[in-house]
Amino acid sequence: MGFWNDLSARLFDDFIRQNRYLYLVKGLGNTLLITAGALLIGVILGVLVALVRVAYGNGQRSWWIRVLNAVCGLYLTVIRGTPMVVQLMIMYFAILTSGAPLVIAVLSFGINSGAYVAEVIRSGIQSVDRGQTEAGRSLGLSQKQTLIKIILPQAFKNVAPAVFNEFIALLKETSVAGYVGIQDLTKGGDIIRSITYDAFPPLLAVALIYLLIVIGLTAILHHIERRLARSDLR
Repeated sequence: MGFWNDLSARLFDDFIRQNRYLYLVKGLGNTLLITAGALLIGVILGVLVALVRVAYGNGQRSWWIRVLNAVCGLYLTVIRGTPMVVQLMIMYFAILTSGAPLVIAVLSFGINSGAYVAEVIRSGIQSVDRGQTEAGRSLGLSQKQTLIKIILPQAFKNVAPAVFNEFIALLKETSVAGYVGIQDLTKGGDIIRSITYDAFPPLLAVALIYLLIVIGLTAILHHIERRLARSDLR
């Protein structure tokens, strides 16, 4: 009984006393907000970068395509070659020094995510058979209409699971947001630990919350994959 009494006292002190569980609730809200905003920016940025890279790879070598491709290549190299936490700290302490921390975090994670989404989208576009483009052009569609109405929908279908996996990875990467003073989920657990000097229960609670979210998102991903597989059989 002594063990259970001690555990109950620790849990009460860590989460119930002075409503300390609210640190986790607020942190979870910020984590989900950063993740959703960053994913939106990442997908938009990733699609734009992928289109430039594909256009250049398909032989469109006008001066502005060459310039954009060089910029996109530099962006991909820098973002994919440096740690996320370093990018976040540079954005917060050196570039957007007067901005709201949450906005800076959304931008930082969105820019980081865009580099990975770009390569996923690019591979998806390239996986679509060239005959689809030729068929669209033979029907009288312009190159832009063919891309929007025929190529991109098939590409997104091909890479939907990979983009969803990026969403899951992005959710876990936001755990470094506390480095710039944002109270995300991980920081919420750390605040409780600093108050109670009891590290294990709050950190375990943080880990369990992340785990439950990832399990739920993985189940949704599997459902999407089954739906896509059924649609391929029709």
